[in-house]
Amino acid sequence: MTMRKYKDLIEQRTRQTLQEWSEYRGVEERDIYRFLHNLKGTAGTVGMKYVEKLAESTILLFSENSERSWSVEEWGEYLYPFLPVFREDISVDVSIHDSQQQATDSNADPSKYEILMIDDDVELVAFFKESLEKQSYYVTIALSAERGLKVFYESKPDLILLDILLPDQSGIEVLHQIVGKANKEHIPIMIISSEFSKELQMQAYSLGVMDFVKKPVDMDLFLVLIQNRFKLKTDWQKSIIVDELTGAFNRKHFNQTLKQLIADFKRTERKFSLALLDLDYFKKVNDSYGHLVGDEVLQTFAEIVQSSIRIEDTFCRYGGEEFALFLPNTDASSAKSVVERIQERFSDREFQSKNETFRVTFSSGITEIINPDVDADKLVEEADQALYVGKYAGRNQTILYTDHLSSLRLKSVLNVIIVDDDALIRRIVSTQFSTWAPSNIAKISISSYANGLDFLNSNWYSANEKYIILLDGVMPDLDGVEVLERIRNDYPSVNILVIMLTGRTNQSDIVHALQTGADDYVIKPFHMKELLLRIERLAFRFLF
Repeated sequence: MTMRKYKDLIEQRTRQTLQEWSEYRGVEERDIYRFLHNLKGTAGTVGMKYVEKLAESTILLFSENSERSWSVEEWGEYLYPFLPVFREDISVDVSIHDSQQQATDSNADPSKYEILMIDDDVELVAFFKESLEKQSYYVTIALSAERGLKVFYESKPDLILLDILLPDQSGIEVLHQIVGKANKEHIPIMIISSEFSKELQMQAYSLGVMDFVKKPVDMDLFLVLIQNRFKLKTDWQKSIIVDELTGAFNRKHFNQTLKQLIADFKRTERKFSLALLDLDYFKKVNDSYGHLVGDEVLQTFAEIVQSSIRIEDTFCRYGGEEFALFLPNTDASSAKSVVERIQERFSDREFQSKNETFRVTFSSGITEIINPDVDADKLVEEADQALYVGKYAGRNQTILYTDHLSSLRLKSVLNVIIVDDDALIRRIVSTQFSTWAPSNIAKISISSYANGLDFLNSNWYSANEKYIILLDGVMPDLDGVEVLERIRNDYPSVNILVIMLTGRTNQSDIVHALQTGADDYVIKPFHMKELLLRIERLAFRFLF
């Protein structure tokens, strides 16, 4: 893989922008500044040194905040000279294969950390996404501050890459909104920006930023820096066992406690019960009232649980809005009575936001240890099965695990819908998904459509089921983005994930799709294993 394709994309975007601007009566100076700002950072990162240097000297003539209108004759004098410079840079095609392969080889055990990149430069984020995902990192991109904040609160990334110059808010404003929560949850924040004045760096560091990386970025150094920061994060996590937001023990302590209780049972035959507790429709709370209110709900829930259990019980945050409760010397029936009392207390609690009063419930699945040969994974799986049966039976209830419970999982259906005019793509994807068997999803239903109209006109939606829609970006009659708009306008987003499939022939399609409500995009040609992993991750994060 070379940088040639990114150089071509940057040149293509530049020519397209200048052509569009030439048809305007005038272009505001701040738009010209933003254009040069992005060009400087992106060009340098992909090795277009001549373009970078020209942008660096030209941007000094323009102001970030000026609204003065420049005529085509005025801005053309400074911007058209870029066009011949692109040819000089593109002739120097630098391979990045070797350096990135070297980074992969040096990382013997690459963890699948999630990185959130908030930057509006499409070519740059696409380049970062590809480079980082080659190292097994999972990258989510946000082209605006609003989208970045939403993803940050919903997905809890492991690292944030943040640009200073964003279309709707400044990076510093975003920083003010996330740094407190990010610090509590030990999420490193890196600023990556062409703006790097001493005052700006001092402000960012004083707010809690870990690193300030100057554009253009040397990707070899950057990948090593990322490895360094994730190692540091791992060390932090090892030293901490309490979830800062809720005060519950964290996942690490959950694993340790489960291991200790199983060992104790094998030695003394002292029983214990494990309950998994999951807030019902919590994503709706965040979507309707904001993430600060969502945090208040989580904290209130934790307070009620902790005030309802014995000192020997152990309460852990299992992940997101899912919690776990260990009850030593307690059989499952008695544990159910405890959990149902907590359910009653929590469901009676009223929350206030936007002049509205609302209540939240939770579902629970419980199992007890009775077999000395059982392992930790099996116990969690039993409680998880009981929990999901409770979810699909209507929520706000507690289910005890039994050996006959697995058959009830047949109600958990995930619909995978492929909408693509390429018959070969439909056949390949459908075949691959036919053998896909993720845990906790009893049935995968696969369907495909050759065009958007046939899909929209079909009777595809049922309110009680979950959907992942793979949507081709370019189709005849009704393109993928138009289909996406209708899905988001006509159906609830809580049960539907949309992944755009694109050949990236038009970068604006990706931008528009993400802004319209696509949850992710995958570039054709794609590897099926990568697509399955991406879909499984999204499904469990947002649907189940």
